Amino acid sequence: MTNIEKAIIGDDNKTVTVYSKPNCIPCNFTKKYLKDNGIEYRDIDVTQDEEAFNELKMNGYQAVPVVAVGTLDNSWSGFRPDRLAELKEG
Repeated sequence: MTNIEKAIIGDDNKTVTVYSKPNCIPCNFTKKYLKDNGIEYRDIDVTQDEEAFNELKMNGYQAVPVVAVGTLDNSWSGFRPDRLAELKEG
């Protein structure tokens, strides 16, 4: 199963995936928040993974970071401390 298939289908309902690109300040803030709070995540660089990039576009995303919890059905775009805090709580 590819990374994007896991993100779409979900290899479990709590896996956090961050779709990002190099030199992206909101991406870096998001990953730093997750790391600082001990939240494990998988990072997918959309500049290196064309399949992931196209899947995000098909789901209406036009900017990164995109954070998916389990699947892209439970995801958001941008640095969202409010949504990230929910991951820490539960």
